[in-house]
Amino acid sequence: MAAAAAKDLLRKPIAATIRLTVPAGAARPAPPVGPALGQYRLNLMTFCKDFNARTQKYKPDTPMSVKITAYKDNTFDFVVKSPPVSWYLKKAAGIELGSGRAGLVTAGTVTLKHVYEIGKVKGEDGGGKGVGLESLCRSVIGTARSMGIRVVKELD
Repeated sequence: MAAAAAKDLLRKPIAATIRLTVPAGAARPAPPVGPALGQYRLNLMTFCKDFNARTQKYKPDTPMSVKITAYKDNTFDFVVKSPPVSWYLKKAAGIELGSGRAGLVTAGTVTLKHVYEIGKVKGEDGGGKGVGLESLCRSVIGTARSMGIRVVKELD
């Protein structure tokens, strides 16, 4: 009981949780980052420098999902997640947009190897831990179908 009380004292009160999509290595104190963090009086330059340092291994302009936890004492923590599955699928299929009429019009084609590689990347991400690779690959295939991207065994 005493340990639980001590743990509550160490926990900081959370002011907000902010979710943003920011291009890798391109965080600047301009919109969308500036207004989102500014309203909670968080240090914009610290976030931008830390985010850019963490995402330097990705290609520039790769959309990165970031979850920022703002505390009431004007400090913050953030977690950077890998790009969305739809972005990976569009890159693998070589298209700009998915089909507006999924199931009727095919926008592009990817192989099972592409699906496997995307599933592996998403499995290393925070949300994919504890989920089997087969389940992740099925999820990627479902996303591909909803975008009008056909999944084949091998390209002809």
